[in-house]
This record gives sequence, structure tokens and C-alpha cells, in this order.
Amino acid sequence: MSSTAERLADVITLPARKSGELASATARAAFDWPTNEVDNWGRDDDFTNAAWQLAQLRWDISIGGARHLPKRSGALIVVNARRFALAPIYAAFAIGAELDRPVRFVGRPDVAPIGPVMQRLGGLIDRAHEVEGALRHGEMVVLGSSRPGRIRSSGAFDHRIVGAAVAAKVKVFPAATTSTAVRRAARVEIGRDVAPNRRRRGPLSELELADELERRVKMMLDEMGGNVTGTPIDWLPFVGLGGF
Repeated sequence: MSSTAERLADVITLPARKSGELASATARAAFDWPTNEVDNWGRDDDFTNAAWQLAQLRWDISIGGARHLPKRSGALIVVNARRFALAPIYAAFAIGAELDRPVRFVGRPDVAPIGPVMQRLGGLIDRAHEVEGALRHGEMVVLGSSRPGRIRSSGAFDHRIVGAAVAAKVKVFPAATTSTAVRRAARVEIGRDVAPNRRRRGPLSELELADELERRVKMMLDEMGGNVTGTPIDWLPFVGLGGF
């Protein structure tokens, strides 16, 4: 049986022990929360859904050709991108909502604070091995082109990322996007998949496939009436920087 002094010591230290246990539990919950809320590539469903709701205040996006896309397996979708238009991001949001599955996009920076935010939205670093890993695990990924030199040009696609799709043995789809700086209407039109040249292997096959995707997207843009800018300055000839 414990002594009176020992019981008194328990009474005195009990609140402190309870407070310490509560603080430890809170710290563990705070530490576990990010890993419980994000997937293997750092995407947060709740955060992305909230961002999609906000994005719909800016864009009224229509989707065409979604029937071409797989329901479950991995796929790479290449889209034309214009400076400040955020085409890969709104295309990923809209396609994800249309198919009811997570869709990621390539091009998040690897620096804080914007990098972690874009990662929670589904952004991947533009490294072939990261994109290939996501594709091999059945993820759908959107790749934006570099900034084109002419208004009706689709822009070039990174052959390394296209090669990652070839290595992962997933289908690659061209898609054309249009939007304007002053209207909410935007469109994403998805074409049929483009297969690599089976007679070639290695970098040449990747380059040929990237060139063919560029040609297909340009054809789709011509049919839709041309590439439409995201901001007024995007029409200016000296704006030569790539980006979303």
C-alpha cells in the first residue's frame, strides 16, 4: 500500500502528467495530419476540391472528348499553354471533375512557398522519373507546352516527359485549351491517343512522338479558331517566356 506522502505526490503531479499527455497527443495529431490528408505525391483532395470551387468563379470550363480517356489506368495529356493562362492547372481540375478521379499536372517549382501549395493541388516536378512513377501507378497527368512563338502555335512538348509516358507504357493524348482574359468561358478539347513509332527506340522515338503531339494540338487549335491568350500582354511579340 502506498504511503500518504506518495498518494499526495500523485494528486499534485496528476494535472501536470495529464497536461503533458494531452500536449503529446496534440503534437502527434499535428504531425500525423499531413500524412493522413495527402497521397503519395502530396496531393490533398480537400484542398484541391476547394481550389476547384474557387477556379469555377474564374472559369466556366467545358470539356470535349473525355470519352477518349481511360477511367482507371494512367495516361499523359499534353495541352497547349500560354503565359499566365494556367491552362495545365485548370485542365487538370476540369478533367478530374469530369472523370471523378485525381488528375495531376507537371511543372510545380521545388521551392517554398509556391511549390508545396502546388504540390497539394496535384503538381509534379518536371522530372521524367517523378512523372514516370506517377504514370506507372495509374495516375493521370497533364503536361503543358512551352510558350509558343506564334499565337496559333501549340508550343513544343518536353520529349523527356513524353518519353516517361512511353517508358511507363501508358497512352498519350493531345488536348487543345482556349481561354480569354476577359471572359469566363474556357474549353478543353481532348483528342484520340497518339502512339509512338514502333520502328524506333530511345530518344528518337520520344522526339518524333513529341513532334506529332505538337502537330495534333495545332490542328485542334486551328479547328477551334486558334490559341486564345490568358492575359492581354500574352499577345505581345516580346513576351517570350514559357510557363503556365
